[in-house]
Amino acid sequence: MEPAALSPEALALLTFLAALATAIATGLGGVPFLFASALPQRLLGLAWGVSGGMMLSASVFNLVFEGVQRAGYTVVAAGVALGALFFWVAERRLHHAHPNFYHLQGAPARRVLLVIGAMFVHSISEGVAIGVGFGSGELSLAVLLTIALAIHNIPEGLAVSLPLRAEGFSGWACIGWAIFTSLPQPVLAVPAALAVALFAPLVPIGFGFAAGAMGFLVFSELLPEALEHTDRNAAAAAVVVGFLLMMLLQNVLQ
Repeated sequence: MEPAALSPEALALLTFLAALATAIATGLGGVPFLFASALPQRLLGLAWGVSGGMMLSASVFNLVFEGVQRAGYTVVAAGVALGALFFWVAERRLHHAHPNFYHLQGAPARRVLLVIGAMFVHSISEGVAIGVGFGSGELSLAVLLTIALAIHNIPEGLAVSLPLRAEGFSGWACIGWAIFTSLPQPVLAVPAALAVALFAPLVPIGFGFAAGAMGFLVFSELLPEALEHTDRNAAAAAVVVGFLLMMLLQNVLQ
């Protein structure tokens, strides 16, 4: 039975459960840290660099490319600019606020909050995309989209967990916060499925917005932190490894 033949209640439930599954899949990226001890000091910079490379890879291949295919370069470029501007403002506000988060204070707390925030924003557009897929009336396409997003959420969970583990978070905390970053998916998928015409035009610019936010985060916070703990060549190599790792993981999983 196609979603078009479902009642609104059934469509909402089906969409919610599919999007919830993609959110839970993000937590799988934090599972390795249940068995990994705290990162040695010399590996902290490499962890930040790898995480930055993974986020750059996700922003390019999962967001910018997808958005351009849907709406062209101009719309996505506008979204990238808005996303970067948004996170520039957020970073400045957090810089003056001297935040506390778990055992962290000041700059470390700001970095972790921005990592979580960037991935949270990233999930907003993905949630809308899932909902639009189910609301389109093509059930097979919606299921394939859900599976693809669940798969690529696993390495994204790893990208979130790496910097959290580097700052001393437990494995369970890494899993919990990784899942938290994907909660917009089940929350926004349902209204998007029920109001496709309203939400569908927002998907491409949403992808661009998330890409801009993640790119700004990488260059303003993650790379400087990597350089603070290791030399320039090692930090650059870590970014490249993270970039390729994200590509490889998604290709192997798919």
